[in-house]
Amino acid sequence: MSVPELSFADLVQPAWNVSPRVRALVTTRNGGVSLPPFGRWQDGAEQPGGLNLGMKAGDDPAAVAINRARLLTLAGVSEAAWLEQIHGAGIVRAEDVLAQRHASDAPTRADASITDRPGTVCVVMVADCMPVLFCDEAGRAVGAAHAGWRGLAAGIVEQTAQRVAELAGVETSALHAYLGPSIGPDAFEVGADVRDAFMNGVDGAQREATANAFVEHQHNPGKYFADLPALARLRLQRLGVTRVVGGDLCTVTQRDRFYSYRRDRETGRMAALIWLDDQANKIAD
Repeated sequence: MSVPELSFADLVQPAWNVSPRVRALVTTRNGGVSLPPFGRWQDGAEQPGGLNLGMKAGDDPAAVAINRARLLTLAGVSEAAWLEQIHGAGIVRAEDVLAQRHASDAPTRADASITDRPGTVCVVMVADCMPVLFCDEAGRAVGAAHAGWRGLAAGIVEQTAQRVAELAGVETSALHAYLGPSIGPDAFEVGADVRDAFMNGVDGAQREATANAFVEHQHNPGKYFADLPALARLRLQRLGVTRVVGGDLCTVTQRDRFYSYRRDRETGRMAALIWLDDQANKIAD
């Protein structure tokens, strides 16, 4: 059975007002060659043609390799700094990730990467966790962070923002941030331990706003629905980062567009990419 080629219609792109040097996109589950349970969702059923990009998700490695090649070809780049993500707060230079892979083929364990080198692609993979992309308005530096609740509570978003700002030579308040597709506030059920991880160490207005990001479950005592994008915005607000877009796409409820580990368990992975392009041409369909 033939499957459609990957196109820009299959991708999500940030609606931010930054230099055309900044190129960014987030994949969906559509436009690849993976078979169920890593396929695309069409006409109420899973079909061949999934764009799974995770090598450790259980998919056929050959299919994942084809999917990655399709993505990089469409983006117009030759390689990306794929990470071995560990739900932590480690940040690396994307060019160092590529150098390590070229030298030993060993993966780099981290949950965010940054760069100021044109053509070097920062990338994180997700399937409910939130990808957060950063850049300065002029396109001097970029970064990508994998922000699940553990990484978010550990400061991955703030630390990545600070590192990007340092590379760009600007204050953190000058940055733009994009919150990519993630598990939404009506689907992310968590325990009191998660709530406590975010409540510890905050006070005043931030404490009240953090508490408001957790809605008590009416039928499951001790459980809450957490608003991951709201929690990320609060963390960014502390740094003065106010130019934040996104955070409105739910991976769990939008089955036709996104993979979701919480919903399906055995599933694929999407990717969020950001890089600098010296040609300064905007991505176009």
